[in-house]
Amino acid sequence: MKNIGFCATDILLPDFEKVDGTKWAVVACDQYTSEPAYWENAAAIVGDAPSTLRLILPEVYLHETEKRTAEINREMARIQSELVNYPNAMIALERTQSDGTIRRGIVGALDLECYEFSKGAKSLTRATEGTVLERIPPRVAIRRDAPLELPHVMLLIDDPRKTVIEPILLAASTRTPVYDFDLMLGGGHIRAFLLTEDEQSAVSAALAALITPDAMQEKYGDAALSPFLFAAGDGNHSLATAKTIYEELKSTLGREAAQKHPARYALAEVVNLHDDSLQFEPIYRVVFGCNPDELLSELQAEIDAQKGSAAAQTIRWFTEKGEGTLTVPHPTAQLAVGTLQNFLFDYTARHPEAEVDYIHGEDSLCTLAKTPNSIGFLFDGMRKDELFRTVLYDGALPRKTFSMGHAADKRYYLECRKIK
Repeated sequence: MKNIGFCATDILLPDFEKVDGTKWAVVACDQYTSEPAYWENAAAIVGDAPSTLRLILPEVYLHETEKRTAEINREMARIQSELVNYPNAMIALERTQSDGTIRRGIVGALDLECYEFSKGAKSLTRATEGTVLERIPPRVAIRRDAPLELPHVMLLIDDPRKTVIEPILLAASTRTPVYDFDLMLGGGHIRAFLLTEDEQSAVSAALAALITPDAMQEKYGDAALSPFLFAAGDGNHSLATAKTIYEELKSTLGREAAQKHPARYALAEVVNLHDDSLQFEPIYRVVFGCNPDELLSELQAEIDAQKGSAAAQTIRWFTEKGEGTLTVPHPTAQLAVGTLQNFLFDYTARHPEAEVDYIHGEDSLCTLAKTPNSIGFLFDGMRKDELFRTVLYDGALPRKTFSMGHAADKRYYLECRKIK
């Protein structure tokens, strides 16, 4: 574990002979942030049944953080006695996605001593996208007094030869699953298997082999690069929150005591970047509370002023009055999302009445963009095989550069772990 920063841990799950898994598991809190109807539908499905819906705060309700945090903590404290503890566990899972493809992963504990989210981090685990510090305090408020954590963090490994996850699942899937059920609201199906101690050791050895000097040379062309094992693909801000809480504990408890505290670790799912089902999708932008014509004029002026050497880019825009395409002939940012995000960062600073939201899916973007005083933007995404090399050489990407698949295919809250 010292070499890879990932290990087995005590994992808590409901007794699925008594609890309906479909009602228990809900999608990541940072999905459907502009679609309260989705979360209302989830609540209607859950009813009074045990559910992670009462253990998390969907970001559509961030304005109710203070009230809901107290309710979440009370429900966490109440439900602990009803959960089954699987000690020293790793879980291998298969997620059948909305399109029928299967994504494979391994759930375990990430050592936060081996994680940094700053842009120039050289740690084993790194953020793939810029961390917005303003987004951390509401999440810290929820986690600080929470007795449990539920992960929607997905860590990517660069394993083109498929040496870590795939062989383990091939063996483990012959056994009785620890859970096996459909996910609500188009989330597909999920089943999972506890790993034996030998299988856990095999996972650790295979992970360590991904960051040897020879492996770094082969994949990235430089054996002297700082080993980079895990890229935070989804849940970057949740992971940054866990790190923030852990650093707080160091200052209050002292470093030695904090290192023995369960909050040193964060539950996460490890997924292979090269899993055939894993597709990178762009995360689009919609700006509410703006004058679309004036915004477009300012954006065009910014484009005209750029004299960079990156390849030409196109950005499509949509409003209630129409649509069009902007061409960026000489961008300074390598990706269209970087060009747009840099502009929107400055624009919202000058226009505090405007609000940017981050949207998964073209249909949702176009619908939202056609509301009054709004404008939406579509653009090409990055290739997934560019990720590790880009982060290694350029640091974290612009915020919300990519999404791994559609909103319905995001990780669902399911496993729990004590952090008190």
